[in-house]
Amino acid sequence: MLKRKWKSLCLTLGLSLTLVLAGCGSGDKDSSDGTATDGNGETNYSKAVDYTITGIEAGAGVFKAAEQAVEDYGLDGWEVQASSSGAMATVLGEAIKNKEPIIVTGWSPHWKFAKYDLKYLEDPKGTFGDEETISTMVRKGLVEDKPNAYKVLDQFFWTEEDMNAVMLEISNGGNPSEVAANWVEKNADKVAEWTKGAEKVDDQEIELVYVEWDTEVASTHVVGKVLEDLGFKVKLTPLDNAVMWQAVANGEADGMVAAWLPGTHGDLYEEYKDQLVDLGANLEGAKIGLVVPAYMDIDSIEDLEAK
Repeated sequence: MLKRKWKSLCLTLGLSLTLVLAGCGSGDKDSSDGTATDGNGETNYSKAVDYTITGIEAGAGVFKAAEQAVEDYGLDGWEVQASSSGAMATVLGEAIKNKEPIIVTGWSPHWKFAKYDLKYLEDPKGTFGDEETISTMVRKGLVEDKPNAYKVLDQFFWTEEDMNAVMLEISNGGNPSEVAANWVEKNADKVAEWTKGAEKVDDQEIELVYVEWDTEVASTHVVGKVLEDLGFKVKLTPLDNAVMWQAVANGEADGMVAAWLPGTHGDLYEEYKDQLVDLGANLEGAKIGLVVPAYMDIDSIEDLEAK
């Protein structure tokens, strides 16, 4: 999720880190560090974040769920501010550096949970749904055309810990291809499970598509490296969400390991499920929701207030 849209970043920085001054006669005041507090001196986090949730791309499932949460929890006057996943991560890091309050649209696995002490806000209304899986989808006919690639994609399965290790190294400046190659080399036993029964090929072409989220950059490059080591000529193509699904469904690409279900990509799955082959989960226990730094003394979306 690393398409850095610097215009969006500037907007997000300006909106998500602005602390609100108390209104006349409201009974609220600012603490010495500029954080909005209520009459008893406790931080009013709704005011402190300017009634703003720092989001990612507007078309993402977690963004739509955050907008639905604003409605479900009666958070009148709140805004889910669209930016990009890279901009969101930058703003989050700046807020944590300055120990400022911030609420972001979050998902895991994600390297931010390995780098920062974060927590999800409880979601008693279930707006963000239960745990998700990340699944593998391939085009129809792949099993006949490229059975060895199909076998690898069908057997690919790893853990949140595996993915976090790759994502964190990339987020720290590592080249995705090099990081993936190092991980594959160090995890030969796990890779052997994915390639069991798959034979080597001679420069057979295969194209995998992905959305540029940190999770999918990590998984797609790792799988791409495994296929490359089997002799495939691998092409990895980043696309927008809808175009990614369309490319596999239409047979323009061979597959993807980037389908978040049932929530994040649920609408796209319903649209294209009859035109592609679902190989099932490649990672379980994924989650989406609203995320805050652990130092914020707030536990639930219900603790937020309308403007």
